[in-house]
Amino acid sequence: MFHFGSDPFFMLIIAALGLSLLAQWKVKSTYDRFAKVAAARGLPAEEVARQIMSHYGVNIPVNPVAGTLTDHYDPRRKALGLSQGVYGSHSIAAYGIAAHEAGHAIQHAKLYAPLKIRNFIYPAAAFGSNLGPWLFIAGLFMGAPFLIDAGIVFFACAVAFSVITLPVEFDASRRAMAALRTNAFLSGQELKGAQNVLNAAALTYVAATLMAVLQFVRLLAMRNSRR
Repeated sequence: MFHFGSDPFFMLIIAALGLSLLAQWKVKSTYDRFAKVAAARGLPAEEVARQIMSHYGVNIPVNPVAGTLTDHYDPRRKALGLSQGVYGSHSIAAYGIAAHEAGHAIQHAKLYAPLKIRNFIYPAAAFGSNLGPWLFIAGLFMGAPFLIDAGIVFFACAVAFSVITLPVEFDASRRAMAALRTNAFLSGQELKGAQNVLNAAALTYVAATLMAVLQFVRLLAMRNSRR
């Protein structure tokens, strides 16, 4: 029988949660810092995104979206959304974020394999992240091994999505920094500032993936303890 009090993964999950909270704080503090520093180039961030994409033959809408740090690329609509603090901004932080999202659009246009895989498994991952743990818990209380296994399989899809997200995000940031440098949107210390913003954002994905993997391994350990 598996006892929660003797759970060997408990402290690891707590540590991963702490890393996640630290990452969120780091993103906000770094963004707030460089959102106050204007880029010498003087272009609004949405124009930076348009020019970067145009350089690679990608011409899609760049739209303002509500919220803070809600920036994203929508592969279904082939549209790029920039948050209120980024769209129209001339800051170093906005340039980095806009270029990062443009990087996702370029990935899509260039058929970047990890992005294709992530988009393919997204429906199962979204379903699995919500339903998987509940099926697992129901299986534990009902003594139903098939529900336990179903919960693990569904949650595995969410874990796979989180893992494949890492190379997708890292590559988008790499493309962003290369584009900002090559097209002279930023230079010198400005580039370092944009890199700091993107590095802070990357930490959130690392923390989320670590948490998902630890939770998945914990579910496997709990299942095996009942056999």
